[in-house]
Amino acid sequence: MTDAELLTQFEAAGIGSEQWTHRAHVKVAYLYLREHPFDVALTKIRTGIKKLNAANKVPEGPMMGYNETTTHAYTHLIAAVMSAYRQTHPVDSADSFYDMHPQFQTKHILRLFYSPERRRHPLAKTEFVEPDLAPLPTIIS
Repeated sequence: MTDAELLTQFEAAGIGSEQWTHRAHVKVAYLYLREHPFDVALTKIRTGIKKLNAANKVPEGPMMGYNETTTHAYTHLIAAVMSAYRQTHPVDSADSFYDMHPQFQTKHILRLFYSPERRRHPLAKTEFVEPDLAPLPTIIS
């Protein structure tokens, strides 16, 4: 699937649960961040994930469904890596970005920044909670 097709399907909530993988999440974030400022990209990602979850009937609960802190922190990390490596490691697609940066190939990267208690806190589901283990990296302008 091309980058354009991925975004079209994401925006139409046309990606099935089995195709909405961790890789797909990272690729969508990369594509939006490539074209939009951080705040705009985050809004598009947030809106799209919620819409896609609803279309796929993903149940909401303390440990499942949409999580604002996870979405915001991952988007922040992707933006920071994009800004830091843009010149030295240019990529031409979302797949190339994902493959070039293996730190995003694990769902557990946020463990470097958040304790389990902090990420499971009820507030973390609905609003962004700052990390408690280490600060998120700076996004270089």
